[in-house]
Amino acid sequence: MRLPKSIRQISLARMKPLTEAEIRAAFVNCSKGEAKRLSVPRDLADRPWDDLDYLGWRDPQAPDRAYLAVELDGRLKALALRTSAGGPGQARRSMCRLCLTTHSGGVSLMVARKAGRAGQQGNSVGAYICSDLACSLYVRGKRDAGVGGRLHETITLEERIERTVAHLAAFVAKVTG
Repeated sequence: MRLPKSIRQISLARMKPLTEAEIRAAFVNCSKGEAKRLSVPRDLADRPWDDLDYLGWRDPQAPDRAYLAVELDGRLKALALRTSAGGPGQARRSMCRLCLTTHSGGVSLMVARKAGRAGQQGNSVGAYICSDLACSLYVRGKRDAGVGGRLHETITLEERIERTVAHLAAFVAKVTG
């Protein structure tokens, strides 16, 4: 699968360190007031930016909320997500739609309200994503998903990274489109 040049450039550039103000200003599917009130990680300076294709985090005060920020086509975009609360059946093996890592209980349905009028009308988009939003680290082998977590592939690391970014870009496009 050959990706568009803009996506290849994004995946090769990795994430640049972000500030809280940049993150809050980048939300596309919530109001400015909601973006101002949401929980942003306090450890931004300690994040492994060179190994990240996007910044993802869970809200420690609200376990059903998650967020991600990614630079696509030279513009930072952030999404507010809702996740399932968990329950029976959460221990079954599932695959992340972004990075194709399989987990036992480590993948959640994450739902993003669509941007603009569609979101105001209650429309949303969902995808099964690593519950800890650490896809970049799983793809690079920096975080272990356990036995059978990463399938053996013959493509290069760069191609796996490009694929993950392409899947993320497609998800963001569904939210913003």
